[in-house]
Amino acid sequence: MKEAYPIVLTQGQKYVVVYVPDFDINTQGKTVAEAMEMARDAIGLVGIDMQDDEKALPAPTPLSEVKTGDNIATLVDVDFDEYRRKNEMRSVKKNCTIPSWLNYEAEKRHINFSETLQNALMEQLNIGR
Repeated sequence: MKEAYPIVLTQGQKYVVVYVPDFDINTQGKTVAEAMEMARDAIGLVGIDMQDDEKALPAPTPLSEVKTGDNIATLVDVDFDEYRRKNEMRSVKKNCTIPSWLNYEAEKRHINFSETLQNALMEQLNIGR
């Protein structure tokens, strides 16, 4: 599910501070671009936590209704499903079959099967850590 949430950017002395009114959270970055990315990350994290707790995500407030004072208001898009996929770090158990002689040789050399499979899959899929 993809949404665009309003954020309010305030230039501090060292950092750009971000307030996300729909989630009532704050974050910051060294630059405007970094602050926006940090806002996207914070919204994604809080959003998937809410989903895990079976709470409804807030509907995005229209940008025209966000009070900014002298600060900058803009939108940040967040794809919660994509955020979850990219940040899901839990392990899943997979069952695979290899020849007995290969198992013997690998165990004799103390090969970590999980690490080896992960490395081979990442190489096959052409993705890095």
